[in-house]
Amino acid sequence: MSLIKSISGIRGTIGGKVNDNLTPLDVVKFASAFGTWLQNNKNKKDLTLIIGRDARISGQMVSSLVTATLQGLGINVVDLGLSTTPTVEIMVPELKADGGIILTASHNPKQWNALKLLNDKGEFINGENGAEVLALAESEDFNYAEVDDLGKYETRDDAFDIHIQQILDLPMVDAEAIKAKNFKVVLDAVNSTGGIAIPMLLDKLGCETIKLYCEPTGHFPHNPEPLKEHLGDICELVKKENADFGVVVDPDVDRLALIDEKGEMFGEEYTLVAVADYLLKHKNGVAVSNLSSSRALRDVAQTHNSEYFASAVGEVNVVTLMKEKNAVIGGEGNGGIIYPDLHYGRDSLVGVALFLTHLAKENKTVSELRAGYPSYFMGKKKIELTPEIDVDAILSKMEKEYENEEVSTVDGVKIDFENNWVHLRKSNTEPIIRIYTEAKSQEEADKLGDDIIAKIKSLI
Repeated sequence: MSLIKSISGIRGTIGGKVNDNLTPLDVVKFASAFGTWLQNNKNKKDLTLIIGRDARISGQMVSSLVTATLQGLGINVVDLGLSTTPTVEIMVPELKADGGIILTASHNPKQWNALKLLNDKGEFINGENGAEVLALAESEDFNYAEVDDLGKYETRDDAFDIHIQQILDLPMVDAEAIKAKNFKVVLDAVNSTGGIAIPMLLDKLGCETIKLYCEPTGHFPHNPEPLKEHLGDICELVKKENADFGVVVDPDVDRLALIDEKGEMFGEEYTLVAVADYLLKHKNGVAVSNLSSSRALRDVAQTHNSEYFASAVGEVNVVTLMKEKNAVIGGEGNGGIIYPDLHYGRDSLVGVALFLTHLAKENKTVSELRAGYPSYFMGKKKIELTPEIDVDAILSKMEKEYENEEVSTVDGVKIDFENNWVHLRKSNTEPIIRIYTEAKSQEEADKLGDDIIAKIKSLI
């Protein structure tokens, strides 16, 4: 198993040996490091942190360890209990807290858990801050509070209500238009907290919800990553129930996949495309995604006389570019919607509300809506290299090889051809180059990947 320490947090499998897995000692050490880092960087004594967790089996244990550790440092804790990543992000500024910790391993299987770290804006801490937290964890330079100075502990059970009300208050969410349609929606929440939050939202929007895997037990009934090969059950149920569409979220509810009324995948990449289509129709502006996301977003932006920009892969990078360009909408092709009028974080709840508004106003079925967007197909391959091969040198050669095309080196090497693209990124953990392609057909996308692999081999 493994323990992965990165600038965005710490992630690992429960059980096993310290430093190899996410053990209680690792949880305490990392919570101590983040709490200490906040104390070192805030010019005030009385700090408060918001914590919340998805429904993982290990969630309560990890939450208890994190809470006690923060209190031991003299930091107050507001515990939202079962929550979602976007809800915790919303509640940090809402309660004027100094930061937050989300306990979730996102789409990883049930044996994984993680601590994801938020600043006082409710946004993921940046790379520089993350490196400082990691250094503190290594040094174990912690100073715990004396008995009279221990942190206070309180719980809140109104966070979902606050989050949902903020969504309903958005001018671009038209609850009345949605209610008039009486949509019937099937929801697969993979037995995590989306099974609590999404039905609350759908109820407020006048939708009938058919629940599938909505008990927050943490026993995921299928692989929790919302990909086609894992979603046979909801595809069948949408057809059987004659529903308008299906909604699929991952365990922490920051990724949104949709199923059309025929039980077919809308396409994870197209969640963001559809929401952007709706928003940019009403307000010209900028759309942002990462370099490995579909070209369809760029195409849709252009139809609305809007601009499109691509960031390096990673939510923090997308958010940074969105702020720089003052984007109207952004996100990642994995179904992550970031709507800055609400907050700078991937949020399936606001994604559902904006998509429903779009669907209600367009007066189309979900499959008709999808048919109106440019169709692209993605390929994902990798080339394994021997450890002594210089990956950076190969990427430089590829950049030079295609210098007459549109090339970006923001994150690896991305080559934009007229009708397709390829994105080459080196792995941080093993001697491989990841190769992402997109084209007008699956065959073309796969062939482009094979051609690029052959080209790389010829350059070695």
